[in-house]
Amino acid sequence: MSIQKNSDRIKLEQKLPYMPNFVQQFIDYKLPDLSPSTLLEYLRDYESFFGWLRAEGLTQATKDTEITLHDLEILHMDSVVGYRLHLMTRIEGTNTKITVSRKLSALRSLFHYLSQIAEDENFYPMLKRNVMAKVEIKRIHKPKDTAAKLKGKILEEDELLEFVGYILEGYGVDVMNNKQAYYSFQLNRERDACIVSLILNSGLRVSEVVNLNVDDLDFGNKLLYVFRKGHNDETFKTPVYFREQAKDELSLYLSLRQTRYKTPKKEKALFITLPNGQSEGKRMTKRAIQEMIIKYAKRFGKPYLTVHKLRHSFATDYYLQNDIYKTKEQLGHASTETTEVYAHLTDKTMSHAIERRLDN
Repeated sequence: MSIQKNSDRIKLEQKLPYMPNFVQQFIDYKLPDLSPSTLLEYLRDYESFFGWLRAEGLTQATKDTEITLHDLEILHMDSVVGYRLHLMTRIEGTNTKITVSRKLSALRSLFHYLSQIAEDENFYPMLKRNVMAKVEIKRIHKPKDTAAKLKGKILEEDELLEFVGYILEGYGVDVMNNKQAYYSFQLNRERDACIVSLILNSGLRVSEVVNLNVDDLDFGNKLLYVFRKGHNDETFKTPVYFREQAKDELSLYLSLRQTRYKTPKKEKALFITLPNGQSEGKRMTKRAIQEMIIKYAKRFGKPYLTVHKLRHSFATDYYLQNDIYKTKEQLGHASTETTEVYAHLTDKTMSHAIERRLDN
């Protein structure tokens, strides 16, 4: 099991006792099909909803475990509309349309299970009336819209190589007068360039990079074995190819991994950090990698660049040379619908290619 999945599984088990029994049944039903991370998000959404029910006086319960099926059965459509408005206008921070849609979808899944799948002792549905069945969840996240938002905010063509080169050399020139920043650069530039090069040449997610172990690397075949998002088989790692361009950065970093970061032999993580004042290196965190990318991106002149946009950069470049199905498999998408964004992102590039061919 990946580190993140294991952490979320523990948090899931800690939260479940504070949920009504019918929620616990639903989570048990979904556990074989959904990752602990997804189910943990469900529980957070239910906590939010149950808290709102109590605040609005729509239940006599004083805590989540006391919420009853009857409380859910007698909800009016007006109440659901009120909850949607609460999510979009609450004082402590409004949610985006996508977040609201996801939260309502989580409720629909629970209500559907209780009304259509789960049974009471007399073989009748546990929930006799499902108000959430009336709620239409509109599709918010359209590939074309996503592509429009990404244009100009990812690396294109020569910029992929230039960004890796900047991390190895250019950033050091820019921060030479800052002793602390320059020291950190000298210590970590090979590792940081390796991480960026690997993402730009494989399309890995940041969580997949964090969870990589040295044993997951098949250097000769240019393969990495990773726990892919959405795959709930905790014993299987998916083989993911990386391009030849990443091999130099990988070789250089691997030659430094143990000595420079004082990595103990028991530490299996591929990417290591050595915190100030500590005598041994340990696995890098997701947050550390995210902050590292932002640091370099700002100096490089791409302030909108993030780890996930590096993945988008690879995918756009990869899609120009392969079809949508190969791109889907390389990125680990559940369906080609998600991959469609790269078809829209490459529209401009493809039109330029056609024009060049016509000119010839």
